Amino acid sequence: MSSVVARRRYLTNFEVQRLPHLFTDVLVLGSGIAGLRAALAAADECDVVVVTKDDATLSASSWAQGGIAAARAGFDSTDQHAEDTLRVACELGDAEVTQEVVTQAPRQIDELVSWGVRFDREGPDLAVGREGGHSASRILHADGDATGREIIRVLLERARAHPRIRIFERCFAIDLLTGDSRVVGALTHHAKYGHQMFWATTTILASGGVGRVFRETTNPPIATGDGLAMALRAGAILRDMEMVQFHPTTLYVAGAARALISEAVRGEGAYLVDRDGGRFMERYDPRGELASRDVVSRAIHTEMRRLQQPCMYLDVRHFQQGHFSRRFPSLARLCADFDIEPEHDLIPVRPSAHYTVGGVVTNRVGETTLPGLLAAGEVASTGLHGANRLASNSLLEGLVFGKRCGELAVKRSATHPPLSQPLPLSHRIPQSMRTELDLDDVLNSLQSVMGRNVSIERSGDRLRETIEIIEFWSRYVLDKVFDAPRAWETQNLLSVALCIATAAATRCESRGTHYRSDFPQSDGAWRCHIDIRRADDRLQVSTTPAAETT
Repeated sequence: MSSVVARRRYLTNFEVQRLPHLFTDVLVLGSGIAGLRAALAAADECDVVVVTKDDATLSASSWAQGGIAAARAGFDSTDQHAEDTLRVACELGDAEVTQEVVTQAPRQIDELVSWGVRFDREGPDLAVGREGGHSASRILHADGDATGREIIRVLLERARAHPRIRIFERCFAIDLLTGDSRVVGALTHHAKYGHQMFWATTTILASGGVGRVFRETTNPPIATGDGLAMALRAGAILRDMEMVQFHPTTLYVAGAARALISEAVRGEGAYLVDRDGGRFMERYDPRGELASRDVVSRAIHTEMRRLQQPCMYLDVRHFQQGHFSRRFPSLARLCADFDIEPEHDLIPVRPSAHYTVGGVVTNRVGETTLPGLLAAGEVASTGLHGANRLASNSLLEGLVFGKRCGELAVKRSATHPPLSQPLPLSHRIPQSMRTELDLDDVLNSLQSVMGRNVSIERSGDRLRETIEIIEFWSRYVLDKVFDAPRAWETQNLLSVALCIATAAATRCESRGTHYRSDFPQSDGAWRCHIDIRRADDRLQVSTTPAAETT
């Protein structure tokens, strides 16, 4: 493999004596559910700085419609929740981690309610719904289809009000700083204050996923894989990067951005149909519309190809009059914006990139392979999701591991003396003599090739071709020093795209979200994780046996 990506340790040149410095006990990178929960858990004992590259309200968490999973009702159990999670994980999930997370779910919900999260109710009880892959109704929602926004509202209010938490918005984290064989903070850039160096006893990575490596995605514009690329450059292990989940149902209107149509719509009883109104899911899975996301996405993809159509459709015309708009007010407004009346019209949908299942390897308390660096949320590979994430488990994972990371940061602060002065770090690379490429063209082309070759269906020849193309662009983009967030995002997307394509080419089987047309069956020999790390100026690819799932 080309070493061009692996040769870059830092994206920008810097000299420690020429930059302003800020010191804190705990540095949190990201303001989604995992980052805010980590900050709140750490702040009672530590000084915490939260750095987020846009407005603090803008995160994939705040865009989450579907809900949060927790087995609370008498007809459900945490054992069932764990069983469903492990089944969808396709033998790559960690049974102990899974049991721990789902067992904590009811307590997490109780805590959110006590803090003021307004979950939907049926009388005095919290309402629960059903989603694909779940064997029982256990999904809690807020305002029908605005669960993430409501949870972030409450967490952010608490964080802003906490005297030991400072939030730096519109501050781009460029790279993790390493010294004395550990992570000691981050190098950042602020539009007003320029480059800054944040020094911390513990750094918590909670920067989200990489959906924007694909043209069609449900993710916000900020989801450019910055945390994953930073961790890779610092020497952390990225695991199972080939496992990218595509949400089956995003609104398809030619020329418009893809907008998520919540899983809960199918949980409420919507049908997936072709343009003539014919249902097709039962031909692919006996669970029909409530099959797991990987199954439904591939079924829609197959039907689109078979019928030579750009989309399939959701049919809610059989719902009681007014039910759709009452149950899903935001979606009803979205449809109205495009003159779609769900009571009379089919809703056009197609799959789009949704969730980065793989990520930075952590243990059961959020520690990465780099001392001083913890990770939580979508950026992390905790062992919960395996080869495919069960619907509505992501917000739950963010809460559980965010809290664990915050609590561990407190313990680390008690045993590790805080930094009181900068370490003597600097970085400089010579000016590149290669031609400069148009970065917008590179990014558009990258998104196109990833959508064609590394999305729902893959093959070895297309993956190898993609790797060659990404390495070519990288030679002309990752050899240069830029001074703008858009350029750093493009460099990060190239790095992470290479990891996704490399891991997908390595895994010669189909499992979970990863489907190879040239290896369409699962193979027990591949019941292992694909690990990628930067070492000796090259990317090393290895395998690690999966944990026991029973």
